[in-house]
Amino acid sequence: MKYLIIGLGNPGMKYANTRHNIGFDVLDVLAKECEAPFSTDRHADRTEIKFKGRKLILIKPNTFMNLSGKAVQYWLQKEGVKIENLLVINDDLALPFGKLRLKGKGSAGGHNGLKDIEAVLQTQLYGRLRFGLGDDYPKGRQADFVLGEWSKTEKVELPEKIDLAIKFIKSFSTIGLNMTMTELNGK
Repeated sequence: MKYLIIGLGNPGMKYANTRHNIGFDVLDVLAKECEAPFSTDRHADRTEIKFKGRKLILIKPNTFMNLSGKAVQYWLQKEGVKIENLLVINDDLALPFGKLRLKGKGSAGGHNGLKDIEAVLQTQLYGRLRFGLGDDYPKGRQADFVLGEWSKTEKVELPEKIDLAIKFIKSFSTIGLNMTMTELNGK
């Protein structure tokens, strides 16, 4: 079975280590653990890993956040992955820092990457792992916050939260969306 795991972020050193790139960061750690380096391919940096008999294709779109749908659609079609085996990892201001929540559908909630994916795929019915950033920013400074680097306190806790996100990915690919939500949401 094949799974397409999309980590949202923006390409380039300017955006490295920013909150908005947590999707990239999660996939970087997973790929490194599996000794599976990324290579640049059409619309994305791509690698694949095997986990319990499943093939996980890890994609970091290089289309920039607001045009993520193009890369998602291309790789779904190219790899012949069913939409129920798609998981998108994105940052979320509505969740406290480090809180993870898996959902199988829902609105984009103001997230431009998700908005574009939904517009291109013409559906909201796909898995998304929301990684909480919190809302500790001055009014009107949302963009600066998400495009800013992690605080010292956040950096200390980040590896543990990324490990939990990887646990979600592995669980999603083995026991499925609903059982993973039941077992891991709220942890």
